[in-house]
Amino acid sequence: MRWIIKLDEWLATASKVCGWVACGAMILMALNVFYDVVARYAFNSVSIGLQEMEWHLYSVVFLLGIPYALRTDGHVRVDVLYTKWGQKTKAWVNLVGAIIFVIPFAYLIATYGYDFALDSYKMGEGSGDPGGLPYRWIIKSVIPLTAFFIGTAGLNMVTFAIRVLAGDKSYDVEHSAEGLA
Repeated sequence: MRWIIKLDEWLATASKVCGWVACGAMILMALNVFYDVVARYAFNSVSIGLQEMEWHLYSVVFLLGIPYALRTDGHVRVDVLYTKWGQKTKAWVNLVGAIIFVIPFAYLIATYGYDFALDSYKMGEGSGDPGGLPYRWIIKSVIPLTAFFIGTAGLNMVTFAIRVLAGDKSYDVEHSAEGLA
């Protein structure tokens, strides 16, 4: 059981790092949008590269926010039922859901996302707009990276469910107050 605890803690840390990166990208995106709006309306200056950077940063926020949401039970599910269930039932639902849905889904994203990013890299894909960002493969490579972290978050759901089933942890305490700490 000791190795499950260590693995669970390591996987939780990986998901928290994703949360911190998503948080940083959100702050950068907000600053980027603020600068873009001020430049456009106060100085009549438009930067295609900065506009593209907005959706690149939004992609990072969304994609790396998924593993964090899985870790903290912030993802979508039927909470009307889930909140009324006991700890063991929640653990079984999360265990089965992670094994049947999350981990295979991460594998599919990794498989197709890797080819998608590799093709973009091989083509030297960049923005089609003048003044746009030149290396589009960088943002596309976040897709298979995210798939890896979704897979680790799914494995973390499994290890945490095992700990709940063993009586070592609780969903109510661990996930509700965890935050990014």
